[in-house]
Amino acid sequence: MDPEIEDRVTTFGELGLVPELLAAVQDAGYTEPTPIQRDAIPRVLQGRDIIGLAQTGTGKTAAFTLPIVQRLLGGPRRTRVLVLTPTRELAAQVEASFVKYARHAAVSVIPVYGGVPIEPQERALRAGVDVVVATPGRLLDHLERQNVCFDALEFLVLDEADRMLDMGFAPQLNRIVEQLPRYRQTLLFSATMPAEVEALSRKYLRKPVVVQVGRRSEAASTVTHAVYPVPRERKSALLIELLRNDQMDSVLIFTRTKHGADRVVRHLDRAGIAAIALHADKSQSQRTRALESFKSGAARILVATDIAQRGLDVSGISHVINYDVPQQPEDYVHRIGRTGRAAQTGDAFTFMSADEIAMVRTIERMLGQPIPRISVPGYDFGTVAAA
Repeated sequence: MDPEIEDRVTTFGELGLVPELLAAVQDAGYTEPTPIQRDAIPRVLQGRDIIGLAQTGTGKTAAFTLPIVQRLLGGPRRTRVLVLTPTRELAAQVEASFVKYARHAAVSVIPVYGGVPIEPQERALRAGVDVVVATPGRLLDHLERQNVCFDALEFLVLDEADRMLDMGFAPQLNRIVEQLPRYRQTLLFSATMPAEVEALSRKYLRKPVVVQVGRRSEAASTVTHAVYPVPRERKSALLIELLRNDQMDSVLIFTRTKHGADRVVRHLDRAGIAAIALHADKSQSQRTRALESFKSGAARILVATDIAQRGLDVSGISHVINYDVPQQPEDYVHRIGRTGRAAQTGDAFTFMSADEIAMVRTIERMLGQPIPRISVPGYDFGTVAAA
């Protein structure tokens, strides 16, 4: 599609989607494509390999699920699509996207990830399925058991590629891709584009089209940022004071460690503030229940490790609080991308102890602008030290 024409596209019908997909989009309540959808969907339909760079919350998942479902229509029932994701939560989100957009089409999908029994997945894979959405580790288990065959694969999607590499999945990705057909359409989506992801794209993609929305490390423009200077030992007390504000409708709190998440939940509980924890030590059923409670509004506060910085698609998160400053500046972008989604507004607060000042400055350099400081009397480590 010509770039000038792309700029004038205002409806999904202008992107070349067939009636079955347009009906599904309408059922989902969407009226016009986001920039990443407008740019990516026609090129996927044309059969091009794509590198998609976009902030979280921009509609990236639909940018590849919609055209892939259309390309599957009327084809044979065999495994033609593999989507690789870094986390179970993201795999479940992508599966839900395929189910939503294939509701008027005969397309089947199965999520494949660890933390749940392998036998039901084995039976479903052996029975035949169009789309497999998987985390690398569990997929390798199935490949070793010969539960799935990718001889007819047409599409490979690497979703959140930067996060997969951050989590050390490069060896598993190589082992998986070695077992896939060379002639396929490959789509790589990433919020950032470090050198490792560029190397991955050169290895796996053929003459890809780069579709980029915003700068590579740009934070969501709909989010208001603030840094709260506070001694480490006073962070919980400051958090409790902020959470007593009635405007904090739905709050996602990030901690650096699993034990830290549990500790924050205990502190909030003692203060009479209900919260639930989400981290890798939780069973899959516990993680699913926690997410469902948060999505439904039954739980107002979710305390999580970086397992939730990608793939947590919850509308209406009013505040993201970095209880611990992220050690990688890119992780700041991913964390705060949980609020201000789909053009809504949100607030991102970061608690900064004295030993975290350098990390905050690194984040500010990446953003290209300073983050305003908010000094709360009795909590700012400058005023506490003076007292």
